[in-house]
Amino acid sequence: MSNSNNATAFWVTHPGRGELRHETLPAAGEDDVLVRTLYTGISRGTESLVFNARVPESEFARMRAPFQAGDFPAPVKYGYANVGHVLQGPPKLLNQRVFCLYPHQDHFVVPASAVLPLPDALPAERAVLAANMETAINGVWDAEPVLGERISVIGAGVVGALVAYLCARIPGVEVQLIDINPDRESLAAALGVPFSLPEAASAEQDCVIHASGHADGLRQALSLVGNEGRIIEMSWFGEGEVSVPLGGAFHSRRLTLRASQVGQLPPRLQPRWDYQRRLRLALNLLLDDRLDALISGESDFTRMPDLAPALLASSSTELCHRLRYSH
Repeated sequence: MSNSNNATAFWVTHPGRGELRHETLPAAGEDDVLVRTLYTGISRGTESLVFNARVPESEFARMRAPFQAGDFPAPVKYGYANVGHVLQGPPKLLNQRVFCLYPHQDHFVVPASAVLPLPDALPAERAVLAANMETAINGVWDAEPVLGERISVIGAGVVGALVAYLCARIPGVEVQLIDINPDRESLAAALGVPFSLPEAASAEQDCVIHASGHADGLRQALSLVGNEGRIIEMSWFGEGEVSVPLGGAFHSRRLTLRASQVGQLPPRLQPRWDYQRRLRLALNLLLDDRLDALISGESDFTRMPDLAPALLASSSTELCHRLRYSH
């Protein structure tokens, strides 16, 4: 493992393959921080598309991570769930545990404004969920749940589970988390959210939030929502094309299908919110110990090249896999 003047990072080198590469870090300026990584989280949905070269060329620019190196499809250094310890930087950040939207790398230098200190009570191990929590927050903002509504969330991956968890905390809201995998019922129970398999899901919902990443899930969303209801699409299909039934009930019931994407704040919030405020909210919302149920495994960072093909396969049932950095 490298010392603080050098770094080791994971790069996607070819579709479905990656390797560890070494690099020399730039000197940290007075407005920079040098960070030693403690943990990173693998954001399976997006990182699977990147690892398997399924990012559409039209989205190459919009899909860039804040500190991405290289270009799609490969070679590329990608990731955005990094929790570390500040070794060098302004006094207010020195020795702080921080979160940064940085790829899988054991040391890095970034502007001090790019890191956010963790709340004192938040374990670094759980803070890798911050980027997923940000996505979930944005999805809930876009869904605009109302007191007492009936809401279904389709797809019990990390983001879908977090969306259901947040909606269930709104007084009077009835939430059902739907997934084809019956093993996800234990996750839902840990988060205090009712669970349903697709065939048993309740219909006539006020809002359905789709986060399964599969066309079948979106088709079910259209079948579950009631008259004048809304569907919030949080999945991103990469290069895939999706066929959905937009005839019949879609028009007669005057349904709304709307996209939610974490890269933009909802327009109504932009006068008072920025990305740092949203990230600070995400970190504070992670203080609930129940959210540890979303971490499904942990491995040493040095094993990433060998583990990535299985972890990032479309058939993987992993939730958030955490990488541990030994120094």
